Amino acid sequence: MDKKHPTIDDLENRLLATGAKPVHIQGIWRKYLSGKPMGEQGRYAYPQQVQQELECIQKELDQIKILTSSRGSDGVRMVLKLSDGEMIESVLLPPSGLCISTQVGCAVGCLFCMSGKAGLIRQLTDLEIVSEVALARRMQPVNKVVFMGMGEPAHNIRSVLSAVNLLAKYSGIGYKNLVVSTVGDKRLFDQLRNAEIKPALAISLHSMIEEKRRKLLPNAPNISIEEILSFGREYAKLGGYPIQYQWTLVSGVNDTDEELDKLFSQWDGQYAVLNMIPVNSVEGSLFKRPD
Repeated sequence: MDKKHPTIDDLENRLLATGAKPVHIQGIWRKYLSGKPMGEQGRYAYPQQVQQELECIQKELDQIKILTSSRGSDGVRMVLKLSDGEMIESVLLPPSGLCISTQVGCAVGCLFCMSGKAGLIRQLTDLEIVSEVALARRMQPVNKVVFMGMGEPAHNIRSVLSAVNLLAKYSGIGYKNLVVSTVGDKRLFDQLRNAEIKPALAISLHSMIEEKRRKLLPNAPNISIEEILSFGREYAKLGGYPIQYQWTLVSGVNDTDEELDKLFSQWDGQYAVLNMIPVNSVEGSLFKRPD
């Protein structure tokens, strides 16, 4: 096993090798995802070998730690240090939400986004992703998780959907309160279309004008706005839950009447919410918040 970046399967295989039963592993996940240490003795004790392995695993997981936390207008921003020293961000959102990262860095390079300026550094494993939830629950209740932090979930599909499945089974968070965000990717759309557990979906739209959207999201997959909206209609029907379209409002860029007219002209049949968020003005950036 790669001790630096273990996965959910790695951990379960280690426990099975020590004699753990499936019922033990289910209880271990419920405990860990509630924010408690894996090795903590519950009502029923684990077999000795399993308990010893759990304590070793917990020491490894403790290498993922909250380095700093600061309260802002949108919640509590936490910088997490991973076992290899890389940093990611999670944000506790009021009253009981959590925004988590899926990659260290990001390859999409949205012009208004700071977390992708350095490009993609590495993928997070599914275990690292769910550990963000476990750590956050040590600080406050978490009843909703949005995969909207650092990274593009579609570029880490296997780990993201594995994390979604584990959280849906053992965290007590309903799968409609697990929100996967994407700039739009046919590979992710195909996976979600066939998935047994269908999380809520948020799609970063940002513009209804193809050329402008490609400039704002320079490394996004080659998928048209029409294809994105078409899948949104389909997935909302499959899951029985509205799509959330994200729109970062930038003064003079995508806050025009032309954008609204194009949006309205293609909005028919959408079971969706449009979430418009004024851009965060950052020193040195040409992108400013609308008045």
